Amino acid sequence: MPRERPREERHREERPRARPREERRERREHEPERERRREPERERPRPGRPALVARDAARGAARHVRGLTGRTPEGVTSLERTEDGWTIGIEVVETHRIPDSTDILAEYRVELDDRGELVSYRRTERYYRGRAENRT
Repeated sequence: MPRERPREERHREERPRARPREERRERREHEPERERRREPERERPRPGRPALVARDAARGAARHVRGLTGRTPEGVTSLERTEDGWTIGIEVVETHRIPDSTDILAEYRVELDDRGELVSYRRTERYYRGRAENRT
């Protein structure tokens, strides 16, 4: 009956051999540049398509508003594609009150370029949550 080898020896044999550092470096040098560096789809605009899709523009605008105001966005109130990027309306609770219907909300208008970078933002209006229908 053949002698069984210790577990450590069996484990070592099953492992694939690691390539020497020089061999790995040589292989990388011969790969085309695009193979080595994969860029996300968003950074490479396709002809005829915007670089930033609506969902990503809205999320980016909400992140910018949160970062600038320190307040958590409630939602997206408007979204419009422009020649240079996107214009997005973001609703934010500026003051929490009891009852909730007396919270003070604000709408921020955010402009992003095609890459999602902030171009401008401003607060366009403030209103009570319970009186949103009276907004102008």
